[in-house]
Amino acid sequence: MKKKQQHPGGGADPWPHGAPLGGAPPGLGGWKRRVSLLPFLRFSLRDYGFCMATLLVFCLGSLFYQLSGGPPRFLLDLRQYLGNSTYLDDHGPPPSKVLPFPSQVVYNRVGKCGSRTVVLLLRILSEKHGFNLVTSDIHNKTRLTKNEQMELIKNISTAEQPYLFTRHVHFLNFSRFGGEQPVYINIIRDPVSRFLSNYFFRRFGDWRGEQNHMVRTPSMRQEERYLDINECILENYPECSNPRLFYIIPYFCGQHPRCREPGEWALERAKLNVNENFLLVGILEELEDVLLLLERFLPHYFKGVLSIYKDPEHRKLGNMTVTVKKTVPSPEAVQILYQRMRYEYEFYHYVKAQFHLLKRKFGLKSRASRTPARPQFFVPTPLETEEPIDDEEQDDEKWLEDIYKR
Repeated sequence: MKKKQQHPGGGADPWPHGAPLGGAPPGLGGWKRRVSLLPFLRFSLRDYGFCMATLLVFCLGSLFYQLSGGPPRFLLDLRQYLGNSTYLDDHGPPPSKVLPFPSQVVYNRVGKCGSRTVVLLLRILSEKHGFNLVTSDIHNKTRLTKNEQMELIKNISTAEQPYLFTRHVHFLNFSRFGGEQPVYINIIRDPVSRFLSNYFFRRFGDWRGEQNHMVRTPSMRQEERYLDINECILENYPECSNPRLFYIIPYFCGQHPRCREPGEWALERAKLNVNENFLLVGILEELEDVLLLLERFLPHYFKGVLSIYKDPEHRKLGNMTVTVKKTVPSPEAVQILYQRMRYEYEFYHYVKAQFHLLKRKFGLKSRASRTPARPQFFVPTPLETEEPIDDEEQDDEKWLEDIYKR
């Protein structure tokens, strides 16, 4: 009786009547031939090696991202708390009943977006809650060299914790220089309203009546000081054209030179940083809700902020910083401004949508009327909130001291 041929690995030979036509030698070649008969499993050792190499690169990249940057741990915990991450909700530990406490917060405030109001509140809150409020004497340098970034990050990182650092400066990536990435907060406002407030304040100051606009712009000629806003826009004066109008996005894009160029690259990078590094970006038109969320997210810093803000004495001081002699440009001029600020508006509406989503999670209704994502026409309306003066070019320490001596 004829013995059955045995497969080299044991068991019966899968081809008892011999190898297929043009047969292959036993071993690896035969394995390749047999695999090729199954179309859905057709691959080679080179394909297998490529897949494994790709998987290795992905794993190393993921590890590098976690070690060298990525969202601060506090933001990951907060997203878990709010239920934004389905993976963490399903696989991670249950969210804590109390929000974690970040000991490093940075408010890289945008000029003419409520920064004076918030700084006044922070000075009161820092004494009340005992955190370290770190401010800067530099108010007009938002773009830094690499060495300046390293020096500033070093100075911030060595501050006594818990601290809240505030300065007019474009976004800084601490992890790029080996530092621990802090939690960022900020406030922005409608781009045209921000521009108009800055335009008239540089010329005429505010209701404090101390001629501070003359101190800020002493070399401004009279014809320039009284330049009609419509003429500035329609005649394309440098002050009313790009890139001078590309102002808000660089605060979120960062220090890269391309962040100063109006375009999709800077816009998308700013959105990414908002998602990964900012705890909250509010809008000035809904300042009370911004303060309410800050009090909820960062109670160790902002507990009681809304009651302080609503105090009549504080509101009286804030009203003194409203810009005077503001006028609304013609509809034609506003439309031109809107077109020149199209990237600023895309970013503003993106932040506004994110802010309203966050409010809905906490059951807050938006009191402001909704506007289309890309309105055909836009006319700015006066804000109900005060419009603080711009800190970028003036030290406010003396004025603050005078206020609290009263």
